[in-house]
Amino acid sequence: MNHPTALFLLAAKQAEIKALQQLSTNCLLVTSISELVHQLQRERGISNIFLASGCELFALQRQQQLLQSVQAEQQLRTALNKQYLQGEEPCHSSRLLSGISLALQGVDHLAGLREQIQQQKIAPLQATEAYSRLIAAWLAVVLESADLACDAGITRFLVALFNLLQTKEYAGQERAWGAMGLASGQLTTELAERLLLLQQAQQHSAAVFLEFATVEQQQQWHQLDQSTAAKQLRQLRTMIQQLSGTAAPVPAVSDLWYQFATERMDEMHLLQAGLTAQLQQLTSATVETAQQKLKQHQHKLTELSELTGLPTSSGLTLLIDPSMPGLYGASVMPAGQAEPTVQAPSRSFYQLLSEQAQHIRQMQTELTDARRAISEQKLIDRAKLLLMQYKKLTEEQAYRQLQQSAMKQQCRISDVADAVVKALNPVKTSP
Repeated sequence: MNHPTALFLLAAKQAEIKALQQLSTNCLLVTSISELVHQLQRERGISNIFLASGCELFALQRQQQLLQSVQAEQQLRTALNKQYLQGEEPCHSSRLLSGISLALQGVDHLAGLREQIQQQKIAPLQATEAYSRLIAAWLAVVLESADLACDAGITRFLVALFNLLQTKEYAGQERAWGAMGLASGQLTTELAERLLLLQQAQQHSAAVFLEFATVEQQQQWHQLDQSTAAKQLRQLRTMIQQLSGTAAPVPAVSDLWYQFATERMDEMHLLQAGLTAQLQQLTSATVETAQQKLKQHQHKLTELSELTGLPTSSGLTLLIDPSMPGLYGASVMPAGQAEPTVQAPSRSFYQLLSEQAQHIRQMQTELTDARRAISEQKLIDRAKLLLMQYKKLTEEQAYRQLQQSAMKQQCRISDVADAVVKALNPVKTSP
C-alpha cells in the first residue's frame, strides 16, 4: 500500500524500532560500564590498603586487580567505538556523548594515578577521591542512558540498575573510609558521622531500587541483606560508632571490616550481573515484538488495500470519531460508543491508526512515571552542586545538609533539593 497515510503509519512503527535499537545499544553500554565500575571499586579498595600499609599489604592482589580493571576498560572502549563511533546509526544525544567523553578523560589518566599509588606519592584519601570521581562520572552516564530510554519497562529496569549501582558505590566508599579509620586508629567522631551518612545514602538508593525492581530481584536483595557478611558488617558498624573518638589502631578489625564489606559488595555484583543479563533479554524481546508488530501492520494494510483500494475511501475517520478531542468544552465519548455504522475494512484501518496513537500515549504515561526517580536524582545532584558553589561546601557536606533538612522537615530529600534549586537558582527574567 503506497497511500501516504498508510506510509506514515508504517514510518511511525519504523521510528519506534530504531529508537528501541538505539536503546538496546545504550543498554549494552550500561552493561560494560557496570563491569568497569565494579573493577574500579575493587581497585580502589585494594589500593587503599596498599597505601595505608606502606606497600606491605595487598601488593600482589593489586597487580592482579589492575589486570582485571584494564581488561574491563578495554572491553568498554571497544564497545564504545563499535556502537557510537563506527555504528550505522549515529547517537543523537549530545548529553550522553558528552558524559561519555568526560568519563573517558578520567580513564585516560588512570595510568598516572596508578603510578602515583605504586610510588607512594599520593595519600589514601586523595586516591579514594580520584577513583570515586571517576566512578561517579560513569554512573552519570548510566543515569543519562535511563533518561533517554523510550520504553517504560526498560526504563524501570535501568532505574533499578542505576540505584543498585549507586547503593554499591556508597557501600564501596563506606568500606574505604572504615578501613582507613580502623587501620590508622583515627576513629574520629567526624569519621563516624561520615560512615553513618553513607549508610543512610545506601538505604535511600536501595529503597528506590526496590521500588522499581521485580519481585524476584526484591527477594534476592532481601536475601543479600540477611547474608552472613551483611550481618557481620552491621555489628562492626555498631562497634565503630561506639569507638568513635578513640585513637587506637585495630588492624585485625580493619581486615574483618574490609573482608565483610567486600563480600557484601561481591553479592551486590552478582545481583547486578543478573540485572544486566535480564536487561539484555528484555531489550532484545522488546525490539523483536516491535518488528513483529510492524510486519502485522504491513500485512493488514495489504489486505485492506486489496479490499478497498484506498484506506481512506469511506467510513470512520478522525473527523467523525466522537472519542477524539476537538471542540473546546465539548464532551468526548469513550472509544467504542456512539460510533456510526461503517464498512469493516475502513474501520479496521482507522483502528490501526488509533491503536498506534494510543500505544504512544500509553508509553509516554508509563515513561513519565518511570522517569520520576531519574528526575529526582538529577534534582538532588543539581542541589548539591549549587550548595557547593554558593556555600563553598564539599559534596559530602552538601548531601549531609540536604539529608538533615529532609529528616528535620520529615519529607523526601528530593523535596528539599527542589526547594534549594528554586532558592539558589531562580529563573532569570528579561529586563
